[in-house]
Amino acid sequence: MKLVRHVLRVPGGRRSAEVASFFAQLDDLNRRLLEDLRGTGAAELAWQPKRGQNTIGMLLAHMAIVEVFWTQVAFERHTPEALALALGLGIDDDGMPLPARGAPPAGLRGRPLRWFARLLARARAVSRRAFARLGPRDLEREVERTRRRDGQRSRVNLRWILYHVLEHQAGHHGQILLLRHQYRDRRRT
Repeated sequence: MKLVRHVLRVPGGRRSAEVASFFAQLDDLNRRLLEDLRGTGAAELAWQPKRGQNTIGMLLAHMAIVEVFWTQVAFERHTPEALALALGLGIDDDGMPLPARGAPPAGLRGRPLRWFARLLARARAVSRRAFARLGPRDLEREVERTRRRDGQRSRVNLRWILYHVLEHQAGHHGQILLLRHQYRDRRRT
C-alpha cells in the first residue's frame, strides 16, 4: 500500500515564525478547499438548498471578506470603504446573514470557481502583507472593536485574530463540503 505523507512546511526567514506558521496553515487549508471544489461549476456555487440558506459562493466570498476585515481590525484601519478598496467587495456583498427567505446576492450569481479563487488569493495577499512585518511580541498587542450589529465591544490580541481567521475558514470549509453533498444528492430524495 502506498504511503501518503502530509507535511506542513513553515518558511524560514520571516520576522515571526508563529505568523509564518499561521500562514502556512491558512495556505494549506485554501489549497485543500480549492482541491475539494475542483470541477464545481457556477450553478453549484450559486445553488441554495432553500431560501435563506448560504450558497458555496456566498461562503467563499464571506471567507475572503472576513480575512480582510480582521486584518484591518488588527491594524486598526478598518472602514467599510477600506475593505471594499482592498478586496473589491463590500462588507455585505456576501449576503450574510441572509433573511429567513432571502436569496443570494446578485453580484455573486454566475461567478465561476476561478473568480472565487482569485478573491481568496487577493484576501490572502492583503493579510500576508500586513502581518509579514510583525515580530514575535507583536502578536500580544490587543485591539478593541465594536460589533456593528449589536454594539458589543471586545478586545482581542493579534494572535487570536490569526487563529480566528484559521478556525473560521476551517468551519466554512466543512459547511461547503456539506453543501456539495446536498447538491449531489438533491435529485435522489
